[in-house]
Amino acid sequence: MKIGIPGEVLEQETRVAVVPSMVSALTKNEHQVFVERGAGIAASFTDAEFEKAGATMTDKPTDLYKSIDTLLKVNPPQKHPKLKKHEIELMPEGSVYIGFLAPLENQKAIKLLQKRKITAFSMEYVPRITRAQSMDALSSMATIAGYKAVLLAASRLTKIFPLLMTAAGTIPASTVLVLGAGVAGLQAIATAKRLGAKVEAFDPRPATKEQVESLAAHFVEMEMPEDAETEGGYAKEMSEEFLKKEQEAIARRLPRVDAVITTAQVFGKKAPILITKEMVETMRPGSVIVDLAAAQGGNCELTDASQDVEHNGVKIIGAANLPATIPSHASLMYSKNIINLFNNIYRDAEKAPDFEDEVTRGACITHDGEIVNESVKNALS
Repeated sequence: MKIGIPGEVLEQETRVAVVPSMVSALTKNEHQVFVERGAGIAASFTDAEFEKAGATMTDKPTDLYKSIDTLLKVNPPQKHPKLKKHEIELMPEGSVYIGFLAPLENQKAIKLLQKRKITAFSMEYVPRITRAQSMDALSSMATIAGYKAVLLAASRLTKIFPLLMTAAGTIPASTVLVLGAGVAGLQAIATAKRLGAKVEAFDPRPATKEQVESLAAHFVEMEMPEDAETEGGYAKEMSEEFLKKEQEAIARRLPRVDAVITTAQVFGKKAPILITKEMVETMRPGSVIVDLAAAQGGNCELTDASQDVEHNGVKIIGAANLPATIPSHASLMYSKNIINLFNNIYRDAEKAPDFEDEVTRGACITHDGEIVNESVKNALS
């Protein structure tokens, strides 16, 4: 197969879909890999490294798009700022797309995929099963985001994280509250603990208590529902009454914490508001909120995904696309995820994808001009 790796066109995106060290995972199976010149520069991967790995470099993005039958990307396809055409319109009809897709937010892209009969696989829809863990890009990027969120909080806080015994006296440890104990939340807890902070965590799913406590963090208790997560491992959207109870449990902690990392998201839905404006006003001046759900509307009522906000001396950081701020390792992790998915779908390049396979079927959004993922089809209809 002829596989294309374009430069990402989203503003401030620095990742690349495949890194040089992973090119051989494709070429050893006799696939040809085409990479747009400069595609990896922002992630510190040079064109020379790609060429040495066996990739063919293309000078013009139009040459790359028209010469391939499979496109591997990070961000959902969109209008190309230089070519003035949508990336899907540049792809050959009947070709294959693999990457993040966000189909519920990108209905124009879905319609174009259908029109051009492109078979599209979405990294967001890789099933959360044991066999697919090596393909789970959501978890990989959440790991990066959770780590970087704590570094952001530490850099913006007017205090230091660890307990210090100095000649000038004792400096108490800062208290960090992590909302949500998924992959990003657990990584945030672990990072804050490594930096010496006192860490508390809250999550409506009972199963996470043991995970939080295994990292030596305090679990904030409240009455938990038994069905707080889906079969796929995602948090469920809760009722207004339950959300109010969550806010009350969180509000009791806020006056005593120095930094809050919010990670609560509901797959395919707007992020729940866990911190209201009134709750922010109970926090001490100089405190920091890093909102990892900013791109989905934010867990804090005052979050602005495009800029930082300060209210009553509290800094609220709308942390959108944090993985792009650590592009080398984010690209490496993503690269392994997407190539593992590609190799699962195309175990034999001579044969069509096996849609009886749970991973292939779950990740496929469009095929032969139709939306084949039932959840996406139902949501868009």
